[in-house]
Amino acid sequence: MSTDTGSTDSARYQAEDILARLEARDPSLWAQGNVSANRLGWLDSPGEMAREARDLNSWAQSLDQETVILLGMGGSSLGPLVLSAALDAPGCSSNGRRLVVCDTTHPSTLASLDLSDAFIVVSSKSGTTLEPNVLASYVGSTIKDPSRFAAITDPGTPLADLARERGFHRLFANRPDIGGRYSVLSHFGLVPAALLGYDVEELCSLAMEADRLEAVNLGLEMGLAARGGQDKITILVPESFRHFGLWLEQLIAESTGKQGTGCVPVPTTVVEEGPDRHSVVVRLSKPTDLAAQFLSWEIATAAAGHVLGIDPFDEPNVAESKANTARELEAPIPAEIPTADISEVSEWLAARVQQGDYISIQAYLPFGCDDALEALRRGLTHSLSVAVTAGYGPRFLHSTGQLHKGGPNEVVAVQLVNRSEVPRLAIPGKQYDFATLIAAQSAGDHQSLVAHGRRVLRVALDDPAELTAALANVVDTGTNTGADKTNTTGGNR
Repeated sequence: MSTDTGSTDSARYQAEDILARLEARDPSLWAQGNVSANRLGWLDSPGEMAREARDLNSWAQSLDQETVILLGMGGSSLGPLVLSAALDAPGCSSNGRRLVVCDTTHPSTLASLDLSDAFIVVSSKSGTTLEPNVLASYVGSTIKDPSRFAAITDPGTPLADLARERGFHRLFANRPDIGGRYSVLSHFGLVPAALLGYDVEELCSLAMEADRLEAVNLGLEMGLAARGGQDKITILVPESFRHFGLWLEQLIAESTGKQGTGCVPVPTTVVEEGPDRHSVVVRLSKPTDLAAQFLSWEIATAAAGHVLGIDPFDEPNVAESKANTARELEAPIPAEIPTADISEVSEWLAARVQQGDYISIQAYLPFGCDDALEALRRGLTHSLSVAVTAGYGPRFLHSTGQLHKGGPNEVVAVQLVNRSEVPRLAIPGKQYDFATLIAAQSAGDHQSLVAHGRRVLRVALDDPAELTAALANVVDTGTNTGADKTNTTGGNR
């Protein structure tokens, strides 16, 4: 594993014991009542998938389409996104096929999808997740040919039944004892890898060569750092592999952010320092290096969960925002949530952010804002001297959202929603459209954050650059060390 940590002989000795217990599937490594009994299949997955590698690559090569659109959410989409983006790094080559990962419900992004000659992969562990289901319905209303579809899901799910009934080109039944965020080295990640032209057998072999003991040490250091007040795990990744940070973020945040504790992952391509930071450097030089990194970080996250005394395989708070979304969609009149003017954000943050906090920029905006969000993230990091993360909604609801609600009360959430009207894109079989759905998702998450006593502000804009420009006029806002972490608001104060 190519990371810079600081292992000691004593930590290494402890790591040997923990690794042995992990490989023995010892449930006592984690909090009582944990779900590890049916969540550790990822330890075996690389070896099992190696035996399917030639079939996967042969099948992928048989397809005519040059564009593949993956419909998924959370762990089932971020792994493929990383594998796809890695092929854009300088000096890398691909098979010429393009993978478009669609893990959003924003109608502007959906309206821009080119479905004319695309092959569609519907990816969902449970087969019941709202977003992949409505996305599949939308795409299916345009593409009538079932031979242009494949599905990846657990055995016996509604999605598996649908794939059989409609005659999908291929149905991949994943082993069910793998959670979504640990699934990148299973069908969920390796089917898209094959479609992109990766040698699946090589990826599996490289994953199995990962230094598991070093990975356990990394996890122990993260967990101990978090317990000691350095809970912002700042992960420096190369610029050409910056999407790897998205996958790391969902793995660490959803696994450890619960019961009032957790590691707060802060992926970055530039050095960031602070008293609450624990820094790790990830070294990647070519796309196939990702294989060992995937397994190593999964092991590290499981080890960090041991140190923190939590269950790294459950997600107790993820369902809250889903339930709130459902209530919003069923309500005759949607909830009205006040929004702040861009000019008010700096003062609001200065009055509430204190050292040890982190800001979460939650963008319910169309894809394509990556650079603008990163500029905003860096600007806030510099001006307020705190850790800042940024992500798209509803993507993060299935990953880092667990940390926001279940982790330590250090999050200051800034929701970004569209100021202008968005397209009214119908969802077949539903009484609401995509514009209504994403509005309900942002409102539902807002309600959940407030219910947990989190500080949250909702801002209406159309481009994050607008907020970056406004904040640039107030560089030395400082922090308010007397801020009350229990003080919440849904709008202006």
